[in-house]
Amino acid sequence: MAGVVSPSMPVWQVTDDAGLPQRHAFATLNEGLGTVLRFGAYGPEVIDRLRWMSDVLGPVLDAPTDEWDRMIDVNLRGLLHTARAFTGDLLAAAELGKAADLVHVGSVAGHALYPNWSVYSATKSAVAHLTRNLRAELGPRGVRVRNVEPGVTVTELGSDMQDDDMRTTLSRMRTDLRPLAAEDIAEAVAFSVAAPPHVNIAELVVVPVQQG
Repeated sequence: MAGVVSPSMPVWQVTDDAGLPQRHAFATLNEGLGTVLRFGAYGPEVIDRLRWMSDVLGPVLDAPTDEWDRMIDVNLRGLLHTARAFTGDLLAAAELGKAADLVHVGSVAGHALYPNWSVYSATKSAVAHLTRNLRAELGPRGVRVRNVEPGVTVTELGSDMQDDDMRTTLSRMRTDLRPLAAEDIAEAVAFSVAAPPHVNIAELVVVPVQQG
């Protein structure tokens, strides 16, 4: 999702375990932002930094395999590393009776059919099932784990797309209806974490009305 980065916003390399704080990731964020984040209540600025890899959208037969690796690294491996970096703090918060939310941003492409988006869709399908399994693992310990799946949304998705036909297709998808904005997804995340502590909105699909 697109957004403006605060000059003090920490920037982490999520594809490499060494690029993230190994423990107390919330404390590291707080130091960088100069504010206390309520566990799970991420502001739009933090959410915006989870970049969607999209430059390899196109027919499977034509895409370089090193670009597949890059998409898998960011969209899946990145979530694995960040989940581990924050889980200790989330569990500690849950033990104190505080809100503890781990929110993944997936995509409706994880369960819908999008020709020529095969690798992207596969990573988002993996995100959905990763989230379900983490929910089974961490839910009994008080951590609410959920997956928010946006539909057509205006983000930097496609800005570096190499396939001209796919870039045109994506542009048409966004002009044929009123698309969502990054702020809409942030509102959906905020809504989900505001649920009563014993309630987990486990999977939330957020689409433009016209998308159906």
